[in-house]
Amino acid sequence: MQTMSTSDTDGGNGLVPACSLEELQAAKGALIFKHGRKQIAIFQSETGIYACNNRCPHEGYPLKVGTLTDGCVLTCNWHNWKFDLNSGETLVGGDQLRRYPVTVRDASVWLDLAEAPADRRIARAIDSLHEAFDDYDYDRMARELARLEQAGADAMEGLRQTIRWSHDRFEFGMGHAQAAAPDWLLLRESRGRGRTRQLVPLLEAVAHFSYDTLREPSYPYPKATRRFNADTLVRAIEAEDEAGAVAQIRGAVKAGLGFEALERPLTEAALAHFQGFGHAIIYVYKTRMLAERFGAGMLEALLLPLVRNLVYSRREDLIPEFRKYAPTLAAWDGAGGEAIKAGDFQGLSVNRALGLANGASAGIGQLYDALFGALAWNLLHYDLAMQDRTDNPISRNIGWLDFTHGITFANAVRVQCERLPDLWPRGLLQMACFVGRNSGYLDNEVAEAEWRVDDPKAFLESALDSFFDHGEIEHIVACHYVKTVSAAYQEFQNAPDAPWVPTLAAGLNRLINSPLKRRHAARTARQALEFVRTEG
Repeated sequence: MQTMSTSDTDGGNGLVPACSLEELQAAKGALIFKHGRKQIAIFQSETGIYACNNRCPHEGYPLKVGTLTDGCVLTCNWHNWKFDLNSGETLVGGDQLRRYPVTVRDASVWLDLAEAPADRRIARAIDSLHEAFDDYDYDRMARELARLEQAGADAMEGLRQTIRWSHDRFEFGMGHAQAAAPDWLLLRESRGRGRTRQLVPLLEAVAHFSYDTLREPSYPYPKATRRFNADTLVRAIEAEDEAGAVAQIRGAVKAGLGFEALERPLTEAALAHFQGFGHAIIYVYKTRMLAERFGAGMLEALLLPLVRNLVYSRREDLIPEFRKYAPTLAAWDGAGGEAIKAGDFQGLSVNRALGLANGASAGIGQLYDALFGALAWNLLHYDLAMQDRTDNPISRNIGWLDFTHGITFANAVRVQCERLPDLWPRGLLQMACFVGRNSGYLDNEVAEAEWRVDDPKAFLESALDSFFDHGEIEHIVACHYVKTVSAAYQEFQNAPDAPWVPTLAAGLNRLINSPLKRRHAARTARQALEFVRTEG
């Protein structure tokens, strides 16, 4: 292989001498020219002379040893990607190949290595990111985010655009992609040392949005706008009136109101029921985190999916298992003075957990610690046999994620109720619902000493660092891990000497080092057969 190299430029206009025509012909019409970090393949055919990046944008294999047909169609022989070197079109494959204009003068080949203006490169990277997003091309999304930064833009713009592209493609509103995004960004801001660790969290966030909206159409939001009124928004959500709720959000945005004006009604609506298995309040908290980072220009794209989710959220306090929640909340008077600790909740049913919480209603901080400690204890003692059972009814399809939600829910409750203290009774009693609901799926033989960690802070920080190369294929799994550890770390930072810290760290240690079964083929088949048998 013949290689030409130079570092000279022609007066700073981007033109550099690459080789002579004689050298190119002697190399049988294909040679490599190196310039700084660039490695450029130059081809001569019956239709002209062409130059392009020697590395295929797919996986980086050398194009100089590719196959040139029809004068200008270059095939990478590793995976059959094809590029038209004349038009620049990618004929087979999913990325653009960088080409370089060629000038022949004085029997020499000159290449124009000048970069396009920054605004043009940024726009091209955004457009290409959109293409990769729509195809869920993970590798290309990484390249386009890197190109965006290389062009001088804030790489966060890739996530902003992602949220805009996808906000109306969630049929039932906000999901785990939006909820995990602020935790990925927090990880980037707090522990993203170096360019790789700056890119990973953005890539994970963008890719999750892409995966969750893959092949999903647009689900347009109602267009009406109404003058914003907080109580009207709450009533519309309670009535499951999407059009009315969306009109309130549009009215708030039109009036220039920020998230702070919407936080109370959204939090109130999220805690109006024990609903969505805790997702509702988590989503309000995570939306606030995103709104604080992205500002007013992104507010509508963030709020519309949130409100749609709140409208369609399951009201679990309306099912028999949680029927005592509403009367217990109505009976809350803040006068219950029982001394209480986490162990008092162990093994309690939902109804007994609610009653015990109400009896300790005078001490918000003590009750929160007791309930959070009970949730940590439940996490540590999840019965792994539950995920291997194939003979359960659907109501007992219980996995690790049912237990991690207790931690992320409690974190959101604390943060939001510290800002809106009159909502504490709802949040605490719903934590009691979590405690009681999961009490039937525990392995009391798990020994905390087996999973105890000597330094909880170091353990949690190590767990956070592991997410920069987590290895989980499913976004839903990776996002639950990062959300759970992030929530646990926030709670630890808030109360590093709390009595539940060792138990929480031990529970996370067991979670991280235990199997997480996600495919339940036999269970699904058996339950399907049973359902079809009983439907007539």
